[in-house]
Amino acid sequence: MHIKKALIFGFFTAFLILGIVSMQRAMPDAKEERIYTAIKVYSPYTLEKKVGGFNIIDKRTGIKEKPSSKELFHRLDELEQKWGKKHLKIENNDVLIMGENNQTVARIFLETEGERAWVKRFFGI
Repeated sequence: MHIKKALIFGFFTAFLILGIVSMQRAMPDAKEERIYTAIKVYSPYTLEKKVGGFNIIDKRTGIKEKPSSKELFHRLDELEQKWGKKHLKIENNDVLIMGENNQTVARIFLETEGERAWVKRFFGI
């Protein structure tokens, strides 16, 4: 009888561990909240909630993408990173947001070295 209990406990533990690992993989990377929300205002990508899920909309072209729920935040991060490589620059303690014609649209002050490191790591600049 002990073997049956051990097998049931082993299967339960294995499924629990697999569930936790899959949830961690599905979560997007942690972000510096203050900087991310300030940059997000200028990002051309928005989420649109529909009955069947979410769409990612490019405000510049109006193109809609409908990734699966599992891939939604990873795809949004990917699009924002691609945009950030082209439109963000770090100058002294500021993040410069550049427009389409390479003019400075906004300037965001970086308060800590952690914010600076996150912008460099997340956007690849």
